[in-house]
Amino acid sequence: MIRLSYILALLVMVYYVNSAAINDSSRLGTNLHANSDPQREQPDQVIQRQSENRFWTNRPFLHREPSPVTQRALSASSNGPVDARPTPDPTGDPSSLTTVHINSATDFSLILPKIPGELIGAAEKDDGLAYSSPNSDPSSCDGRHFMDGFITAAAYSRSDDGAYVQVTGCLNPTKFHLDPSDEGGQFDVRYPNGAQCTFGGYGASFIELVEPRLNRFCIRCCASPNDQTNCNSHQDRMGCMTAIPGIYEFPELGVSCTQ
Repeated sequence: MIRLSYILALLVMVYYVNSAAINDSSRLGTNLHANSDPQREQPDQVIQRQSENRFWTNRPFLHREPSPVTQRALSASSNGPVDARPTPDPTGDPSSLTTVHINSATDFSLILPKIPGELIGAAEKDDGLAYSSPNSDPSSCDGRHFMDGFITAAAYSRSDDGAYVQVTGCLNPTKFHLDPSDEGGQFDVRYPNGAQCTFGGYGASFIELVEPRLNRFCIRCCASPNDQTNCNSHQDRMGCMTAIPGIYEFPELGVSCTQ
């Protein structure tokens, strides 16, 4: 009897222990389920989302070489925002007195002061005249030519899309009646009266800067009116190297605009 009672007591104790374990497990499962949100992302999904955020945040931009237009804009932006206001309207009727052309590095023309010693800025409005290079047609610019030695080196270029042609280079102000101390200025479709370039015709954008103190000049003629991308007329105070990027050093000729 004692042995049987002992066995019965042991069985009862095992029953209660198992029942308690089952109840605890049930409560634990209920609590876990209660804390679970079916709309909530599982840990592996959260990790994936965080990984995607890092990927997009650090995603490298596609690299593309800037176009010539972009390079010019970047060059100008180093001195401040590019002024893209419309090109001023031409002033006066077209005139052979103020018509320039660009055919090559040895056949082009520039508007220059007609009064000896006059500053470029002072000549911009009324006292600019077109003068051709010595190799230009004798009749160009009504026969006005600057002498040999005034242009010490020049480079011609034309955009691939035909939007403009230009000549950039170095000059010797003593070979023309310029003031060697003059900081320079700009001629364009607005001034002097009737100014135009034969490349685009009357009203088409063109810009020309002459900088005697820096022994430098540049001219660019655009094919269309109001081309503030290629012939920005509002960069006159920034100088040739910003307004008309090009070649201003000629080591093969031993010529430098800065020397």
